[in-house]
Amino acid sequence: MTEQATGPVPARRTSPRIVLVHTATFRQARQLVPYALPALAAVGLGGGRWTVVGLVVAITLVSLATAVLSWWRFSYLDGPGAVVVTRGLLSRSVRTVPTDRVRGVEVEAPPLHRLVGLVRLRIDAAAGGSAGAGKDDELLIDGVSPAEGDRLRTAVLSSRGRVVPEDAAAPVPEEVEEEFARFDNRWLLYAPLVGGYLAVPLAAVGALSRVVDEVPDGVLPDVDGPAIDSPGGVVGVVAVALVLLAAGAVIGAAIVNWRFRLVRRGGSLVAVRGLLTRRHTELEIDRIRGVAVADGAGMRLVGAARVTGLVTGLGDAQRRGQLLPLGPRAEAEELAGRLVDDPGPLTRHPTAARRRRIVRATAAGLLVTAVGAVLTATAGWWPLLVTGVVLTALGVPLGRGRYASLGHATGPRSFAVRVGWLVRERAVLERRAVVGWQVKQSWFQRRAGLASVVACVGAGRGGYIALDMAADEVAAFTVAASEPWAEQLVPLTPGEVETNRSRTQA
Repeated sequence: MTEQATGPVPARRTSPRIVLVHTATFRQARQLVPYALPALAAVGLGGGRWTVVGLVVAITLVSLATAVLSWWRFSYLDGPGAVVVTRGLLSRSVRTVPTDRVRGVEVEAPPLHRLVGLVRLRIDAAAGGSAGAGKDDELLIDGVSPAEGDRLRTAVLSSRGRVVPEDAAAPVPEEVEEEFARFDNRWLLYAPLVGGYLAVPLAAVGALSRVVDEVPDGVLPDVDGPAIDSPGGVVGVVAVALVLLAAGAVIGAAIVNWRFRLVRRGGSLVAVRGLLTRRHTELEIDRIRGVAVADGAGMRLVGAARVTGLVTGLGDAQRRGQLLPLGPRAEAEELAGRLVDDPGPLTRHPTAARRRRIVRATAAGLLVTAVGAVLTATAGWWPLLVTGVVLTALGVPLGRGRYASLGHATGPRSFAVRVGWLVRERAVLERRAVVGWQVKQSWFQRRAGLASVVACVGAGRGGYIALDMAADEVAAFTVAASEPWAEQLVPLTPGEVETNRSRTQA
């Protein structure tokens, strides 16, 4: 973050209509709650209808006043080489982010914004400000018209290297759009197989139960629940719950991904999605270092997958980097191949890795079995023994499944690693993405001739592991999967060791 004068170009203000949105959502007034509650508790308020009305009016006026002050003291400026945002009443903050540090731009239109004809922009400025993470890595310009949002998005992204014609009146050729992916509404049927979408109805039920608990008993109707004193009643309740859960997952997926479309426009990938909140995310293709194709256990049963772009310096990469939220695996693989070269089929890891996966998967079951055997012999209590045997039996296919998910591959310009079982992920990365390697080898791995190697990259999670590969293949893999500097990991021959020792002594 740096202090910078705005120069001769006047700063811009957001639309005054944003005051209505911030007043209705109590955006600024929410920050005063920790201070207001102790003050109200100290003063003390009497009950009654007029007290409630007075509190509502007072809170609304406070929200209106803070929203007006926030709008009045906020301005932004998009210059030829930087974006400047000024905000604050008593403590003024001026943040300047060079446009060449911008990772992407996201245009959002929540329901209230759409009602008053406004949008908000999130400019991802990782490493563009002070040290930190999270929300400090983005600029938020809330409350501009859709036309101004498109202008600002185009201005910020185009100033990163595009040549602007000297004649301002000259027509600018329109960029041709190339469609990469389009969401089919039939793919919403995959949603009940994705844990993230299943969490949406569960969270809604939890929030609704908390609200119901706060309602006085006299207000709620007295409704008898379904009779579940018979096996048929239990089955019926479970069936209805599963249907509602699946329907909630489909509705949640539709709200987030409605009319999803991914296109290439010039040097950027543009993703548009959302039913209630319409999002327009733009990512620079030159900053994409790889893709991750993920599929959960349920998704594999129906041949579904999702694709996430691994973009350098992108905040909230799991959401903003999403290139295909859900779809057939064939569509996901085709999209991944268009962005990063396919390194070829994966190489299976040695059988020692399979034994290691099975041992780790059955260890807990064997421990429970041993404790259960002791209890059975001493106290005659056998349920724990049966539980341990069942867990051990289930651990064998679990370990084999985890082993089957392992693999790695190298190609001329990219490499791939795959890991995971409950959620299996195959990451395909460009060779230039690797900034370092980390080789891990435990005592048990050394005895088995195995090692795990982590590719350190500046995108996505920051590290992608090839788990339990043959130890003698690590050096060749790292050299083939990155730049020539990785040859330092190649072990020296005895003759080279002696030569280096002689040079050191000399």
